Amino acid sequence: MTLPARVRLVEVGPRDGLQNEPVIVPTEVKLGLIARLVAAGLDGIEVGSFVSPAWVPQMADTPDLMRRLGPAPAGVRYGVLVPNRRGFEAAQAAGAREVAVFAAASETFSERNVNASIAASLERFAPVAEGAAAAGIRLRGYVSCVLGCPYEGAVAPSAVADVAGRLAALGCAEISLGDTIGAGTPETALAMVAAVAERVAPERLALHCHDTGGRALDIIRACLDRGVSVVDASVAGLGGCPYAPGAPGNVATEAVAAMLERMGIATGVDRERLAEAGRFIAGALGRLPAPPA
Repeated sequence: MTLPARVRLVEVGPRDGLQNEPVIVPTEVKLGLIARLVAAGLDGIEVGSFVSPAWVPQMADTPDLMRRLGPAPAGVRYGVLVPNRRGFEAAQAAGAREVAVFAAASETFSERNVNASIAASLERFAPVAEGAAAAGIRLRGYVSCVLGCPYEGAVAPSAVADVAGRLAALGCAEISLGDTIGAGTPETALAMVAAVAERVAPERLALHCHDTGGRALDIIRACLDRGVSVVDASVAGLGGCPYAPGAPGNVATEAVAAMLERMGIATGVDRERLAEAGRFIAGALGRLPAPPA
């Protein structure tokens, strides 16, 4: 395969990036961040989740955030995470037009994260998929631990392919493959993507890399040559890895955009405005902005 002419960046900072912050981030700050991300040209933005506030207090304001955001601008999708039918119904009531469900390729991680086996978690998503299809709401799927589990260690590519295939069968338009602990290498990522591509077309796949091991950009670069053309990233590298305290978490959107530009691959992202969004949220959180990419 050859490199794609264009890569779509899915911005996960407002949800995945902020959900582990130790202090509650005001809704006004989230609105300011999302507005800047839209202005930077990002057309897919995860804005929140409809999980229990007891589990993720940072996302408790998602219904109010959705109300204040209003309909997404033309050509832009605001995505939200939902864990089950109840979460989906709340998201639908708030006007969501894209919802995401999340599974794992590791049985132990699934039990620890959602208190259910992989099979049971997928069963929970069936009514979500049915509701989304009936309402014309786009469905996205996540698979965690695709390149390693904090409890089980290495994860077989066939296990990832099985979960991804089952999510595709449920109706997920796109499936994001998450290196949850940043344990991957280009070699292990290529083997995993090859296995998944036997079940799900590469154009329906996205990469969601954590930079814990400092290999996220290398992994993305390698997998672009295998037909993957969607990459999740987080502005300013928001979001640490809870299994590696102090280590980097989500790969920074600024770094991915800069790498793709150097490779001659279009993203539609204005890097100066993206950097401004990074400075805005870094300032709001009392941190230094990310170094220039």
